[in-house]
Amino acid sequence: MIKLLYATFPNKEEALAVAHKLLKEKLIACANILDGSTSIYNWQGETQQQPEAIFFAKTTTAQAQKVIERIKELHSYELPCILVLTAEKGFPPFINWVEGEIGGR
Repeated sequence: MIKLLYATFPNKEEALAVAHKLLKEKLIACANILDGSTSIYNWQGETQQQPEAIFFAKTTTAQAQKVIERIKELHSYELPCILVLTAEKGFPPFINWVEGEIGGR
C-alpha cells in the first residue's frame, strides 16, 4: 500500500530541496510542489497569514515514518505540517512503480 505525504514549506525552493534529498535517499518515489498558496493559522496567540508551497509525495507504508522524521530534520519550521494519508485505492501499475522506486523497503 502507498501513502501520500502532505507538507507545507515556506517557499518552493525549500520544498524542492527536500524533495530532491528524499528522492536520492529512496524514501519517496515522486513529489509534487504547488507554489503560491496562502496559509492562515493561529501561532503563539496571533493570526498569521503567510505564502507557502504545498508538498505532496508518494511513499510506502513501510517508509512513511522515516519520511516524517527526515522532513522534520530538513524543515526550517519549528512545527512543520507533515501529514500521512492512506491511498485506499489506486492504479495498480502506478502503485507497483512507487513500490519499485523505493525498493520495496
